[in-house]
Order: sequence, then structure tokens, then C-alpha cells
Amino acid sequence: MDKPNEPSVALLSPGESAAAPDSQRLSAWDVVREAIRGSRRDYTTGPISRAVIFLAIPMVLEMSMESIFVVVDMFFVGRLGPYAQATVALTESLITIVYAIAIGLSIGVTAMVARRIGERDPAGAAKAAAQAIWLGFGFAALLGVLGAVLAPRLLAAMGADADVLQRGVGYTRVLLGGNASVMLLFLINAIFRGAGDAAIAMRALWLGNAFNILLGPCFIFGLGPFPELGVMGAAVATTTGRAIGALYAFSRLLKPGARVRLDRSHARPDARVMWRLIRLSASGTLQIFIGVASWIGLIRILSTFGSQALAGYAIGLRVILFALLPSWGLSNAAATMVGQSLGARSPERGEKAVWIAARYNLYFLTAIGLVFLVLAPQIAGLFSKDLEVQRYAVACLRIVALGFPAYAYGMVITQSFNGAGDTWTPTMLNLFIFWLWEIPLGWFLAKPAGFGPTGIFISIAIAYVSLAGVSALLFKRGRWKRTVV
Repeated sequence: MDKPNEPSVALLSPGESAAAPDSQRLSAWDVVREAIRGSRRDYTTGPISRAVIFLAIPMVLEMSMESIFVVVDMFFVGRLGPYAQATVALTESLITIVYAIAIGLSIGVTAMVARRIGERDPAGAAKAAAQAIWLGFGFAALLGVLGAVLAPRLLAAMGADADVLQRGVGYTRVLLGGNASVMLLFLINAIFRGAGDAAIAMRALWLGNAFNILLGPCFIFGLGPFPELGVMGAAVATTTGRAIGALYAFSRLLKPGARVRLDRSHARPDARVMWRLIRLSASGTLQIFIGVASWIGLIRILSTFGSQALAGYAIGLRVILFALLPSWGLSNAAATMVGQSLGARSPERGEKAVWIAARYNLYFLTAIGLVFLVLAPQIAGLFSKDLEVQRYAVACLRIVALGFPAYAYGMVITQSFNGAGDTWTPTMLNLFIFWLWEIPLGWFLAKPAGFGPTGIFISIAIAYVSLAGVSALLFKRGRWKRTVV
């Protein structure tokens, strides 16, 4: 029983039974503390909303840390001028290829690990995890060599001006050449999310961010014994921070008692499991590539309006990512619930979890959208003193924020398809919504319709609304419940 006068929270949704063994009331502090420390609960039984919250709290904090990587870099780089901000914007568009592969593999390994955990097969989960790490190493090595060598040509192809090519190419070389830190951090954290050990993934991002925040100004401005590297210093700090986080996360896979534990028997590549993972991840990688590469198309249109428009868009996009990445934590919680529920042969439980997570995400993103509408000028002013850059950043924040309530549902539902192993449905959604709808609409509004950069921002908000409506219709059909992983 609760202590007298102690605040508590039932964490039950309408229709959930309070008689379940796991349904004792907990104080809000108890919930947060258990989630951050790492809950050992079985997420295939008990109250659904409670399971979503225990998974979501560390996942939201993890994604918040991921977004801080982005915002910290832009904050310090903003002191170097528009050329540096443009360099970061163009490079981030290029590194979306790395993100696409890393997240695509993460989709596959999360789905496979979650399904095996739901089936009570930890050995199968560990084998899938090991093969994902091998694949991550291979892709990172290939992309690292190509990115470091071709960095100048890639920037030029993206429309970089002479100043960016001369002073910013080092930033691009370091980030692309050191992409293994991104790849492995994403993959290993995906393993923990699929297993339900989201708190470990959260701590890895905390550690990586601490080093990024400490090292960023040191390498950029040459503080103390550190060399002054300018914009390239931001890339050095970020790569170092991510690498430290990835090493910490990997060490936890070797710890006895972990839900997914690697040992010597997993060191050898297994072609059969690896091929299954590749097939599952291939469409996931294509899905993410289609989605994130759409930003390349938009930024290519935007680059024709000059460096100030590009810098303003970069600021707006970075701040938007800061808001959206925590929401991906709720989306990942829903995906884990779906995967484990299907493994436990309880698809209805996974479906209920999706709608609960989507509702929570609606509350969160609506609040963030209101903050952007009211405080956009103040937010933009934190990252640039250039009034023209601020003007574009404010327009980006306010217009895109109008689509946040709809996107709250779209992002949770599409990620839930992935948790089920149905990676083709969100792939097709991304193709039609972002490439065949958002980019042509953005070009039309920006060029023939005469809205300029504002037209790009309007097309993003409209795409968010479109994704929510179509994904909800497909999810209700229920084909994802029959996916085999």
C-alpha cells in the first residue's frame, strides 16, 4: 500500500486491469528512478502504459542526448560565421548516408533482438547482435575511406561556395572518415533497445555528450594545450565523444547477467544469420535513406538562395531535430513493445502500446510546437547574430512546428512497423511522401509560386500531416501482425 500522503501514479490506461500482479501503484519518482537505473521488468506482461513509460523514459533521454550532439556543434560553430554554419549544414546532409545505413541496420537488429527476447531466446538475440556489429564495422570502413578521400568533391556537388571548400573541408573529412563512431553507437544502442535495456543506451549517449561538450570549445578555439582547429575541431570532438560512448556500450554487452550477452561463441561471423539481418535491414536502410536523403533534395533547392538562407535553415533544422529526437524515444519504445509482443504471440498488446505512445508523443510535440511559435526569435538569436540568418531560422521553426501534432502520430506508427519487422511499408511511405510529394511541392512553392525558402518550410509541414494520415490507415489494416522475422 502507498504511504499516507505520498503522491503516486497508477500508470494505467482505460481498460487495463488494476488487478494485474505488476499493477501496484508507484510514485512518480519511483517510476523515473527505476527507468533510469534500468528496469528488469518483463515487457510482454503487465499494464501496457506502464511498460511504455518504463521503456520511453530512458529512450527519450537517450534521444535527447543524441540531439545535443547536433545543437552543441551548431552553438560553438556559430561563433565562427556563416561559412562554418554552411559547412555543418552541407556535411550533415552528406552524412545522412551514414545515418541511413546505421539506422537501417539498427531497425533490423532491434526487430530481431526484440522478437527473440519475446520468444525467450536470449542466445538467438546475442547471435543477431554480434552479426550486426560485424556488418557495422564493414560498412563503416568502406564509407570512411570513400568519404575522407572524396570530401572536397562531395561538398562541391552539394553547392558549397569557395569559402566553404577552402575552410570547411577538414570538418567533412573528419566526420565522414570517423563514421565508425556513429555506426557502432547506433547499432549497439539498438541492441539494448530491442532487449528492453534502454537505460544502458541512454548512459552511452550521456557519456559521449559529456566528452563532446568538454572537447568542442577546446578543439574549436584552441583552449589550453589543445590546437585551434576551427570548424574541424567540432568534428574531432563529436567523433571522439561518440567513440567513447560506443566503447562503453560494447563493454556492457560483455557483462555477465546482461539480457543480451556476447561471448567467444559469437565472435565468428555467421553467414546465415548475417544474411537474414541484411535482408531485414536492406529495406530499412532504403527507408531511412529515402527519408533523410529528402533533406539533401530540399537543401539543394535552398542552396540557390545563398549562404544566409542556408545558414538559417541549418539553425532551424538543428533545433527541430533537438525536438524530434526525444520523440523518437517514444517511437522506439513502441517499436520494442511491438517486437516483443509479436514474439510472445500477443499482437493486440503491441497495437495498444502504439496508440498509447502516439498519444504521449502528441502531448509532447504539441507543447514543443507552441514553444517554437512563441520563442522562435529568441531561439534563433542564440545561434547567430546575423539578422538575415535569424529571419530564415524563425520562419523555419514556426512553419515546421505547425506540422508537429500530426507528425507525432506519423513517427510512432512508422517506427512500429519497423519493430514488427515490416520495413517495406514505411519504406514506401517515405518514398511517396518525401520524394514524390514533399520535394516537388517544395520546389514548386519556392520557385514557380515565388515563396522562396519559406516554400521549403511549408512543404515540410504538409509532408508531416500527409505521413500521419496515410500511416494510420495502413496500420489499422493489421498486415504488420503477420510479419515473420
